Amino acid sequence: MPRRRTWGILGGYVIGDSWLHATPLWVKFLAGLTASAASFFLLDWRVSAVALATVVVAWLSSGLGLRRLAASSRVVVPLLAVLFAFQWWQQGPATAARIVLNLLLCFVAAGLLTATVPLQDLLDAVTRLASPFRRFGADPERFALAIAIMVRSIPVLAGAFDEVGEAARARGLERSVRARTLPVVLSAVAYARRTGDALAARGLGEADDAFPDEN
Repeated sequence: MPRRRTWGILGGYVIGDSWLHATPLWVKFLAGLTASAASFFLLDWRVSAVALATVVVAWLSSGLGLRRLAASSRVVVPLLAVLFAFQWWQQGPATAARIVLNLLLCFVAAGLLTATVPLQDLLDAVTRLASPFRRFGADPERFALAIAIMVRSIPVLAGAFDEVGEAARARGLERSVRARTLPVVLSAVAYARRTGDALAARGLGEADDAFPDEN
């Protein structure tokens, strides 16, 4: 069976010449930061819906495609559905809708930034922003590296979750929590170990420190 392609909304840069691709990085970064901050202050689900619709329109008008947006959102929709049901039970439908819409707002806004800015340019910008903190002992390069690892890990783990779900359904175990979660955990540990070994090979930490032997 061929491996099904999984789009991670934070999974990588999309080559294009849209208006959003041409927008300066600092403008997009500020817009994404504003959208994320606004999610904490939007207290009406209708305002949150308008804000989310605006970001989705920006996504579609940038040539990123509805298919990519739908495939990316499919990874988080089950989690948001559970969150929506719990918040509805606890605080009512209006609050549940506001919380879920605000989370989606942050999610899509972050996706717009990573899809229209090459990862290296984004990391260089983060390094420059973090440079003033050197005087406090911070290492901007390591901070940028941590972000790069996080961004690259998201589509890998999302793909593992998707593949394990398909395998569980093929065996009739779609309702088994163990069958759907244990292989993902093992895959995540293996990926973390490979990443640690790669970093250690480049002199960025020691593999033995990250994963000590049991003996």
